[in-house]
Amino acid sequence: RKTECEEHRAFNPTTEEGGIIIMAQPRSGRSMAETEDFILRKVLCLSLVPMPDHGLPVIYLEQVAAELLSEGRPLLLSRDVLERVVIERLSNPPLGCEPPLQYLLGCYRRANEEGRKVQSMKDKRMMCEIQDAINQLKELAVSYVGIMFEQPDMFPQTVGSAASAAKVSFFAMLLGDASANIGLDSMATGSLGATLPAGFVDHFFKRFEGEPTLENVLRPAFEDLRSSVRKVSPLGPFQGPLKALVMMVSYPAAAKVLVNHPLWLPRGEDVTGRALERNSILGPFFHISVIPDNILFGNGEPNVGQQCFSDAASRRPADLISSFATIKNVMYQLYDGLHEVLLKLLRFAETREHVLQYLADVVQKNAGRGRMQVDTFKCASSGMFVCLSAIMLKLCEPFLDPSFSKKDKIDVSYVLRKGRIDFSGLTAIHATSEEIANWVDKQNYAQAEGFRQAQMEQEERRRVQSRDASTSSGSQSIASISLSASTPSKYSFICECFFLTARVLNLGLVKALSDFKNLIQELSRQKEALNALIAMRGDGSQPALEIEIKRTEDYLEQLSQDRFCYEAQVLKDVELLQQGLRFYRLMIVWFIGLVGGFKMPLPVDCPMEFAFMPEHFVEDAMELLLVSSRIPKVLDGVILDEFMSFIVMFMGSPIYVKNPYLRAKMVEVLNAWMPQKSLYSSALGNPMGSLFEGHQLAMQYLVPNLLQLYVDIEFTGLQTQFYDKFNIRHNIAELLEYLWNVPSHRNAWKKIAVTEVEGFYLRFLNLLINDSIFLLDESLKKIPELKEMEAEMANTAIWESRPAQERQERRRLFHQQEMVVRTDMTLANEDVKMLQYTSAEIMAPFLLPQMVERIASMLNYFLLQLVGPQRRDLKVKDPEKYEFRPKELLSQIVDIYAHIARGDKDNVFSKAISSDGRSYREELFDKAADILRQIGRHPENVIQEFEALGAKAKVAAAQAMDTEAMLGDIPEEFLDPIQYTLMRDPVILPSSKATIDRSTIHRHLLSDQTDPFNRSLLTPEMLIPNMELKSQIDEFIKSRGLKQ
Repeated sequence: RKTECEEHRAFNPTTEEGGIIIMAQPRSGRSMAETEDFILRKVLCLSLVPMPDHGLPVIYLEQVAAELLSEGRPLLLSRDVLERVVIERLSNPPLGCEPPLQYLLGCYRRANEEGRKVQSMKDKRMMCEIQDAINQLKELAVSYVGIMFEQPDMFPQTVGSAASAAKVSFFAMLLGDASANIGLDSMATGSLGATLPAGFVDHFFKRFEGEPTLENVLRPAFEDLRSSVRKVSPLGPFQGPLKALVMMVSYPAAAKVLVNHPLWLPRGEDVTGRALERNSILGPFFHISVIPDNILFGNGEPNVGQQCFSDAASRRPADLISSFATIKNVMYQLYDGLHEVLLKLLRFAETREHVLQYLADVVQKNAGRGRMQVDTFKCASSGMFVCLSAIMLKLCEPFLDPSFSKKDKIDVSYVLRKGRIDFSGLTAIHATSEEIANWVDKQNYAQAEGFRQAQMEQEERRRVQSRDASTSSGSQSIASISLSASTPSKYSFICECFFLTARVLNLGLVKALSDFKNLIQELSRQKEALNALIAMRGDGSQPALEIEIKRTEDYLEQLSQDRFCYEAQVLKDVELLQQGLRFYRLMIVWFIGLVGGFKMPLPVDCPMEFAFMPEHFVEDAMELLLVSSRIPKVLDGVILDEFMSFIVMFMGSPIYVKNPYLRAKMVEVLNAWMPQKSLYSSALGNPMGSLFEGHQLAMQYLVPNLLQLYVDIEFTGLQTQFYDKFNIRHNIAELLEYLWNVPSHRNAWKKIAVTEVEGFYLRFLNLLINDSIFLLDESLKKIPELKEMEAEMANTAIWESRPAQERQERRRLFHQQEMVVRTDMTLANEDVKMLQYTSAEIMAPFLLPQMVERIASMLNYFLLQLVGPQRRDLKVKDPEKYEFRPKELLSQIVDIYAHIARGDKDNVFSKAISSDGRSYREELFDKAADILRQIGRHPENVIQEFEALGAKAKVAAAQAMDTEAMLGDIPEEFLDPIQYTLMRDPVILPSSKATIDRSTIHRHLLSDQTDPFNRSLLTPEMLIPNMELKSQIDEFIKSRGLKQ
């Protein structure tokens, strides 16, 4: 045979069109065998006779021809010699021709073309025969491709061909097809760089289905797919391998091989979440992300942070927007592709369980991501879990319809059964582990009893059937019921998907939002640190300082890139956040169903089905709501009514939601929803107003529950509770101020002040006064210190003479004090303002015996600070900087005095004012009135009411002095042990047996419901009147010539 391809040519005229060889139709009068030879020559590019040179590379198989001649057979290509000639071509490839794999694919492609042409033959018998030959050739091509994948070295590669270096593998073939279809460079992807013939892949899987060859070919292909994306970032060429993966799992046989691959779900005690991400087949695909990972693992190439967000301050806003759009686009290509992969695998019955188990194992092995500090060597990356979050939400879409028509398929028992996911290590929303265990035992006992009862009934029916010789249709249903009661439940896919998604979001999307918040805080700290270092520079700054400055600048640059990467994949992805909100809306509606629906009041006892639910289900919903509320357009079109109902129902109920911080987060969400803060698109109007002012449950219960939470948050059980409560109450105060201006909510407030006047409303007022005193006192003490430090820094000569380190420390302390004063004053202003507007219409609670002295002493203290002798110490250069507005504060204090005085029919308020030995000064009332008149903004009638109250207090003070003189020495046993004043209504504390005045112990119990002498539990109902001592005190007062 000839050795050079160029020496062999076809004998018929040819043209080339679009890379496909077009040959003339066979001449009329040609026999069946000649026609078959003609067609096969065109497909195989082989001939058994020398061919004229007409520019087509048809190879003359001289050796095979000689063998056929010796056998007495015609030199025509036919089905009988097909395999023989193909083996010859593959075994002895001519110099410069296609390698074996490409040759076989070319044959298949040309066979397709010729198959279409023969359909136009008039001789139907000949058409069928030729079509059969073409089909046999295609079957042969597919068979040898499979053999080559299984045994890559079976045939030699062509020397000198540009494609000879291409890797002979199923992966390279699929990747070439996928890359060519989406326009990727074959050199960049390491593929064969050509599309596959139509129908080839289908034919391949059909040919080898059920044979070991398929598994032998596909196993390394899946491993190659995994390796191809291991070091690829979202801006790298991941699309080709992903498309190849989608193509492969479209075939049930390939899907089966995938889920049974040892690397589908690596097993072993030492397999961590990170190991699953790196070593499982799908793990590297999920890892493709722009969210920063541990530097040892990286985010692949090219580096997205450096390429898109380096030196972001100098970039045009349009460039950043373009980068965000590009990243979002490629991430959705990834999300859609992986969603299609999982969806196809879930649709095949034989692979569904494997997928669910894979997802469950990923969750279980990465449970550590739920901790504050994540071990990145043991846990998978945030990028993987954000990607998985997006895909799980896509899987949930079919049951996230607006009416949640399939929510009944979510089975509450899934949480308690130790199935794929173990919820036992998670904090329950209210129940303790012991309570859950007891409840489960009772359920199991009841279930067992029910099973035994059903068995007895069944036996009885059998006896009846035997006696009556008749059958009953009920026995089968009872048997099935008994079986279902005694065996573990088979949960629906909707149920499994729901709980898997909840766990994935907790470890993924919600965790990423928390990490982003921490990153922003770190960015702020490092900016402050850099400013401090720069401030330390002098004329001759030390090299070590410059090195530290450079290190901090580099770190800030990295943090900046990380920030933009988080924003690109999470914060800027409005669709992802909205999908998450739709899922949590289902979560909330399902939760509400566990307690009987959207109605108040809640059942007295919390249903255990609600109590044992993981706390993070609710916390994650609130966190995503909160973040979404602060990002423009995310809430556009999102239905919030059910969220509002849930918050209103559970915010004030520690019986249902034990964690006060979780209930406080609900308030934070409402605070972000206030119309003045809402970030709804202006084109849509602002529906938040109607949400607050038209929501039925909110109008009736929102204010009472906010007031209840204000009280509950006093004791959270954590070491930071004292400082936490101020931040939480800040959100409550802002919300209450808004609601006070809504008539329906104001009426609800006034109603609760009447119905709970001796209950939690009085505790609320007491805590409000406590906070006001503490915050204002702390602020007013620090303002003189700030004034002194301002003067110190203003003296330039002395200040500059100090060492740089000392100046920096003093400046740091000054800024720290400024921040503390500003925060405390902001909170104090809110508290005083609340006392001002509520006292205008709700006076009665302030005049109760246990409250009147508290409010009077607070107001007296504020008045002393603002107009007393020390007021000059409070003058600073820029009081607004500290939220300190003394004129406005004085006006509010005077208003509160006047408001309460209007309801004081028995002059108890004026007496309480005058009895305050710590802060009461009669001259302060006249000074305050003069100052307000000088300011000129306060109503004159209010100033006059204030002056009249001062006059009443002056009279009451004189009367008190006369009474004290008449009483003389008071017996020790008549004195209150805490206030050291004459008791008027003595009561016995049941635990310590101490006797104390009722008003004194009531004031104490408003803040702390314990016995002040031994810390045992104490409530007002437990107090025992000391009637004997009261009679003695009454006699004593009478003996001194005084009335009761």
